[in-house]
Amino acid sequence: MFGRRSDRHSVNTSAQIPAGIVDLLEVVDAEYLLLAPGEIVLRASDASTTLGLVREGKLVSTEILNIVRACRRSQISQEDTIELPRGPIGEGTHNLLVRVAPVGSQGVIAVLIFDDSEFRRLDAVRRDFVANISHELKTPIGALSILSEAVLEASDDPVAIARFATRMQTEAKRLSDLVQEIINLSRIQDEDPLKNATPILLSDLVLQAMDESRLSAESREIKIEFINSNEVTILGDSTQLEMAISNLIENAINYSPNKTNVVVSLNRLEGLAEIKVKDQGIGISEQDIERIFERFYRVDPARSRATGGTGLGLSIVKHIITNHGGDITVWSEQGEGSTFTIRLPEYIESGDLQENLIGASSFAEEK
Repeated sequence: MFGRRSDRHSVNTSAQIPAGIVDLLEVVDAEYLLLAPGEIVLRASDASTTLGLVREGKLVSTEILNIVRACRRSQISQEDTIELPRGPIGEGTHNLLVRVAPVGSQGVIAVLIFDDSEFRRLDAVRRDFVANISHELKTPIGALSILSEAVLEASDDPVAIARFATRMQTEAKRLSDLVQEIINLSRIQDEDPLKNATPILLSDLVLQAMDESRLSAESREIKIEFINSNEVTILGDSTQLEMAISNLIENAINYSPNKTNVVVSLNRLEGLAEIKVKDQGIGISEQDIERIFERFYRVDPARSRATGGTGLGLSIVKHIITNHGGDITVWSEQGEGSTFTIRLPEYIESGDLQENLIGASSFAEEK
């Protein structure tokens, strides 16, 4: 389910809300809304508002409104499943089970919202994950096995032992990196970043991600430049988003020639935060662009081995951005470089909801 913080949007509506109903809703493993006639929100769990179901103190989801109206007409409990976009862009959705019921005699409607998106996603992800990972782990494990045999056979040759030991270290690091990427991918697929989302100033996040890649860039005399056109705040999980931005920057460095530039820009555009990571690297062919966000897909397997690439980085980025209600696109031309663009919904904190809830309180007192 969505995360629960201790605060709730509420007003003094004791004359309107039946006694004990709020205490009951607080212990149910679901997000909830309590609606007065006109679908005015009397009380709402925190995540139900961050989902975009409530605007200016009123329920605005067309799908849920239809269920509520059917309940009002029949005075009988209603239940349905709906698919709710995670944001105004991107492919991410919440799969919600919505249960609606009248409570009391003053026209109050209770809406319970259960999110089974994770269960559906995890079922499919785990099936694919086992198939993919068993194949990917075979390569470094097989290499370590062969190299260990070579070391044993070269026991009287110190030079050969040193060479094989160096190769073993390389394969062991590749295996360690792969396992860490698997852990990262598993975690972001298991966790919904909007559960306990907090406001995040993106410029701070970008600077942190740049700092993580500073040493690898300097070792190859690659300059990372940050162009901050607008300060933008979004709602999400800062750890996951920093991981996504870091992966893009590190990817740009790995696939760029020495003494080139990587430019990271931040802008606000029509209610969206836009982050671009531009490099002067080798570029990506048109047929590869269509597949680069697939798990374990490598544009250039030989180069991926040389740079330590696991084939999971861009898949991780896509999952994170999609789960935040955003999208990611890429422009590239071979020999000219690539530009990855992340777009995320901008978060604007507003007091409108509380003002409308106060209005709802006045409505309840009049009743």
